Amino acid sequence: MSLYLILLAAGKSKRLKSNTPKPYQSINNKTLLEHSFNSFKNIKEIKKIVIVYNKKHKKYLDNLPLKNTIKVIGGKTRQESTLIGLKRIEKMNCKKVLIHDSARPSPPEKLVRNIIFALKKNHAAVPLIKVADATKRIKGNKIFKNIERNTLRLAQTPQGFDFKNIYKMHLLSRKILIDDDVSLLISKNKKIAIIPGSSKNFKITNKEDLDLYKKIKAGKFFSGIGFDVHRLAPKRKLYLGGVYIKSKLGTLGHSDGDPVLHAIIDAILGAIQMGDIGEKFSDKNKKFKNIRSTILLENVIEEIKSQNFYIKNIDLNIITQTPKIQKYKKKIIKSISTICKISDKTINIKGKTTEKLGVIGKEKAIACEALVSLVKYD
Repeated sequence: MSLYLILLAAGKSKRLKSNTPKPYQSINNKTLLEHSFNSFKNIKEIKKIVIVYNKKHKKYLDNLPLKNTIKVIGGKTRQESTLIGLKRIEKMNCKKVLIHDSARPSPPEKLVRNIIFALKKNHAAVPLIKVADATKRIKGNKIFKNIERNTLRLAQTPQGFDFKNIYKMHLLSRKILIDDDVSLLISKNKKIAIIPGSSKNFKITNKEDLDLYKKIKAGKFFSGIGFDVHRLAPKRKLYLGGVYIKSKLGTLGHSDGDPVLHAIIDAILGAIQMGDIGEKFSDKNKKFKNIRSTILLENVIEEIKSQNFYIKNIDLNIITQTPKIQKYKKKIIKSISTICKISDKTINIKGKTTEKLGVIGKEKAIACEALVSLVKYD
């Protein structure tokens, strides 16, 4: 079947009461729109994803790495936005379509697959969940009727449809106010499959919902310790934290000998049980000869991100008699934050000496200790 997904993100987010629109609220380094988008990434049956967005939010959308998408500007209402999305794919041989609200960022994969399977023999498929609470009908501030809840259900998205049916009904119902898309088919004698919904697939409407989602998506924390020391020698360059520092002496090493970045790499690898820098970037491998340590750290950052690890904070002790670290702190912090793609506010540096004791005190070596905290998100 030729299946498309329409992802609706064109609302004004008034009920959230935030300067940042709801689809672009960040949870665990990803926006709600990205979380919703990623919920469908393993569904190979989806040929293309149409993102319907608010034209006032284009600057937010342009910054997101959303692949295999068609982006269209939505309308004033959810209903208008859905029709705009359907029109966009009308001539693209679309047979079946899923329509989903980006405000539901975590539809379980099993739920989505059940909807797709049901569409093979039905005009539509809708996930429904039972009502757990006692229900009342009110008028103003008064309760005037109890409602039997056993036959009541709450509808969720994504909802699946035969494309021709839902497109035709949207065209015919432009002036009719509806709560969801399946409403258009209920009285039209169409075969609608009921799919068990999921409590995990809740909708984020206000700040309380957003705070709850943050707690649900909270990650697991890991920490690692790193240490590195390099001899100082003439006719060598000195790099600390990726920053070149003018000096008569530089560090000896197979790479550029940056003890700060090496200690950070070791701390990261230690936190997630990936060995150490010597195993990962062996000094017996010629391709690492004189390589910048910034490149090594960038490789490690990309690797841990692919496993959903992110750096929470970095604490460093740079141990050297000379140069004085205070002078270079801001530059080093800026350099590390850029390489690791984290805020400079999450990095702390302390310059230490050995009171002229030992090889470091005699200006024959520089060392660094690193403590790195990581968080892993599901």
